[in-house]
Amino acid sequence: MRILFLGDVVGSSGCSKLVENLLSQKKQREIDFVIVNGENADESGVGLTQKICEKFFSSGVDVITSGNHIWDQKDIMQFIENEKRILRPKNFFEPSPGKGFEIFTTVNNFKIGVLNLIGNVFMKKSNDVFEAANQFINKFKLKEDFDFLVVDFHGEITSEKNAIGHFFDGKASLVVGTHTHIPTNDARILQNGTAYQTDAGMCGDYDSVIGMNKNNSLNRFTKKDSVKHFPANGDSTLCGVIVECNTETGLANKVESYIFGEQLKNS
Repeated sequence: MRILFLGDVVGSSGCSKLVENLLSQKKQREIDFVIVNGENADESGVGLTQKICEKFFSSGVDVITSGNHIWDQKDIMQFIENEKRILRPKNFFEPSPGKGFEIFTTVNNFKIGVLNLIGNVFMKKSNDVFEAANQFINKFKLKEDFDFLVVDFHGEITSEKNAIGHFFDGKASLVVGTHTHIPTNDARILQNGTAYQTDAGMCGDYDSVIGMNKNNSLNRFTKKDSVKHFPANGDSTLCGVIVECNTETGLANKVESYIFGEQLKNS
């Protein structure tokens, strides 16, 4: 079982790159299941809309996860109630629209659990993420309730992400961080068999400041004339993680960072 997880899609440029290339990339890389964090996919760079979700699904995306910007485009609040393929962080305060966890059945009848969590450090207030994770682990078991489990941890700091990875080690197929938009060079399999990467990076224009127009961002940092952040709209690069899972154990056989595009090449 080969699962592709793509990091935060940013703006129209990131959306276009994904929609135009995902089906061919799935075939070329022999991908069975695709999860995408879509919370920045709106043309404004924040939030997600029904129209974007439908484009993603028709382009080969199986599940869309999210984070702190999930409610920034209001039409998603009703759509998420009826569309189980869109997740919001499970440890959001209740009641919140939608779900933070769902089990999906693949075409070859494997069950994949997808869990969306959000960090507590430097993020919007939510329930204790480790308490929520512990409750989840006590309720659901790998190879009993699902064949594979992917955890999207939407967090600001690397230590909290790293800790969540170890917390789920041996209990999930993949734990991957999102939110900071910078791909980390630490894809690995942890001691008890869970694949891990601190941040998947983003699907967007890397000639930017984490996906936003670099000139406007520099003006904001240097306190010059600027406007509200808006996405960079040059050529985009898709970034994420591919995990190859053992169908007997549900744990990882192999994990590798995924990059499709020209912007992050070293030469």
